[in-house]
Amino acid sequence: MDKRINISKTDAQAYKAMLGLEGYLANSEISKTIKELIKIRASQINGCAYCLAMHTKDAMKYGETAERIFLISAWHEAEKFFSAEEQIALKMTEEITLISQNGLTDDTYQKAQSHFSDKQIAELIMAIITINAWNRIALSTRLEIGE
Repeated sequence: MDKRINISKTDAQAYKAMLGLEGYLANSEISKTIKELIKIRASQINGCAYCLAMHTKDAMKYGETAERIFLISAWHEAEKFFSAEEQIALKMTEEITLISQNGLTDDTYQKAQSHFSDKQIAELIMAIITINAWNRIALSTRLEIGE
């Protein structure tokens, strides 16, 4: 694979804007566990090995188990391993990541409202959008694991 641009060096201002989103999310009310589940699930859907490598390590650093990480892509069949809030976050991640299919459905949004405040829903949406942007940066520039 040919090397491509490194956005952090080529366009530092754009990269800084992305880091601003990360700063916002670092101070959000969403748990680190849910944030990492979102990052892993979106990265699975988008096929981003760079982000999967990073966020599975981060999740384990925050106390996530290998078993749950292995089950994220099949969470629908392994619901007993994930709380109701985590399941909603994973469903939102799938629907927003695959936005062209049906978007964030009314059913999922209503379930989110029963477990999260409006501010937390906004934070979940921003977390999902942010990892999708990072996935697209990593895939478009062909970032390699460990870079």
